[in-house]
Amino acid sequence: MTLQKPLSPRRLRPLRVVLVLGALACAAAQAATPAELLAAYGAAAGAPGVAARGLALFTSKHGREWSCASCHGATPVQAGRHAGTGKAIEALAPAANPKRFTDAATTEKWFRRNCNDVLGRECNAGEKADVLAWLQTLRP
Repeated sequence: MTLQKPLSPRRLRPLRVVLVLGALACAAAQAATPAELLAAYGAAAGAPGVAARGLALFTSKHGREWSCASCHGATPVQAGRHAGTGKAIEALAPAANPKRFTDAATTEKWFRRNCNDVLGRECNAGEKADVLAWLQTLRP
């Protein structure tokens, strides 16, 4: 019989992220709030979101063609426009658009798409927490 080594904190982190995001997906049928989603992303990351990092992530191009601000605007409290298609985008900040970040599945879908466009990969839980922490500081 072979004994397996216990999981180190470093190896447990991806598992914790999967579990928290799975819980978010299960909660999709229920209404969520931006604060609840922020808490879940912070828990998955093992640290709370930092608004200053969220602003930096949102406004930087990360070596690619677009930043988040390219479509949502530098301060996304008003409607934006998709940089490629020109399609109108409703205000992103929860204070300007109460429908934003109220459904976990929709939030995950758009983070996945937009992070791939901007970063060339999916955002991790810490990056999502940072962006959401910053968005919650904005007022119309």
